Amino acid sequence: MTLTTLPAWTALGDHARTMADTPMRALFAADPQRFAKFSRRLGPLLIDYSKHRATAETLALLLKLAEAREVEKGRAAMFAGAHINTTENRAVLHVALRNLGGRAMKVDGVDVMPEVRETRARLKAFADDVRNGTRLGATGQKFRHIVNIGIGGSHLGPMFVADALKDFQRDDLSVAFVSNPDRAQLDEVLKDHDPAATLFTISSKTFTTAETTANANAARAWIVAALGEAAVTKHFAAVSTNLKGAAAFGIASDSVFPMWDWVGGRYSLWSAIGLPVIIACGPDAFERLLAGAEAMDKHFETAPAEENLPIVLALLGVWYTEFFNAPALAVLPYDHRLKLLPSHLQQVDMESNGKAVTLDGSPVASSGPIVFGGGGADSQHSFFQLLHQGPRLIPCDFIVALRGGDQASRELLLSNAFAQTEALMRGRHPSEVVGTADALKPHRSFAGNRPSTTILLDELTPESLGMLIALYEHKVFVQGLIWGINSFDQWGVELGKEMATSLLPAVRGERAPEGRDSSTAGLVAAYRATRR
Repeated sequence: MTLTTLPAWTALGDHARTMADTPMRALFAADPQRFAKFSRRLGPLLIDYSKHRATAETLALLLKLAEAREVEKGRAAMFAGAHINTTENRAVLHVALRNLGGRAMKVDGVDVMPEVRETRARLKAFADDVRNGTRLGATGQKFRHIVNIGIGGSHLGPMFVADALKDFQRDDLSVAFVSNPDRAQLDEVLKDHDPAATLFTISSKTFTTAETTANANAARAWIVAALGEAAVTKHFAAVSTNLKGAAAFGIASDSVFPMWDWVGGRYSLWSAIGLPVIIACGPDAFERLLAGAEAMDKHFETAPAEENLPIVLALLGVWYTEFFNAPALAVLPYDHRLKLLPSHLQQVDMESNGKAVTLDGSPVASSGPIVFGGGGADSQHSFFQLLHQGPRLIPCDFIVALRGGDQASRELLLSNAFAQTEALMRGRHPSEVVGTADALKPHRSFAGNRPSTTILLDELTPESLGMLIALYEHKVFVQGLIWGINSFDQWGVELGKEMATSLLPAVRGERAPEGRDSSTAGLVAAYRATRR
């Protein structure tokens, strides 16, 4: 039975028509205990989903939908190492990367944990050697600069985590991330770096990704020009499955760390892809990050659906996407250290669930939302206008740490975050607009009834950050199960790569852009004209 013909789906559609006319103001007025009933604490996280167009009946109906779509069966298949990435015939087992106990986790009958633990130990030893000065550059200097070269999942995740955990970084060891093949980015990073004190980590599963290869070659040339060819082996490490490619580049085998095909790029920050984070923030902080994610994994795997935070948040997201035509989700961190969270979650969500067909190849009715966002304080003065008064319903996630930094500034931040969730929920009726001419009242009125989830971290620590990221990973997976899509391939990304590779010779002028449409051919011609 297809998704939209399920009895649970029909019941939700009928219920949505009732809830469309029910203001959240009324829900709060009718139930003084609403916050207690619709919020949950898990370790250092408190998640408030009371400001949603939802009642106990809503959640019960959504849970019936999850049951009909066999969410718990899909969850068990993932943890069992089944090949749930059907289009690539791969397991999806990034949870093994943060399995810190003695549990076996198998793919095709083979326990992957011995290799995971061995790699984890190698990463720790490598990072410790860099941090304590045992591993030195070609001239005998300690490394003071770490530069990661990657793109996509090999860039966004570790860059976000490193930035979020800046408090754990040493002042004498900087970390930077380069992804753009526009040479300006690499030049900007390197302009103040000493080649003799710079270590590059090249993150590329295949060691052939065009953008990463271009930047890696430029970095190599920079090192060679300053220190000579022999210095390459001292100043580069790699995370890749392509040992031959890394060796041909000049990277020593003990500086190459493995990847596995059961880890997708956007879920790989927990793996050796996290090497720049491990060096910059320290192995202990990284292990605490893994421990936080592992805690969320255990909750997701064992908690009953009605208490399971990734499942509940996933179902609320489906509720708005499917029954209220909500096109997007706004992610709004009210903490400067989490400013890159929206960028990371854009990939986790939109690359996972931005799909056109279901697992059996049938067209989807809809799938994942557009994910956007930014720092909450700045965003209040830009796109919040659309959130409050725009004609489209856009659910919001507010994320804020309760402690951190100066108390006065933290309290100002918290008051803004909490007030925005209240304003989105309550709105302002025209009768509440006082001291204003009648003609202006429509402009100063707000419909309200705009849903939001608030995620409070007691404090931004490696553990709470790991829990937060894993929460979203599992939420996205559950939504994929509901929609019946493969959340773990990314063929749309591959199409763009293939076409760029085939077009590059024409851009270089090595051949004519034959077989291309007139627009593409014209754009190539415009560039070639500037070269002439």
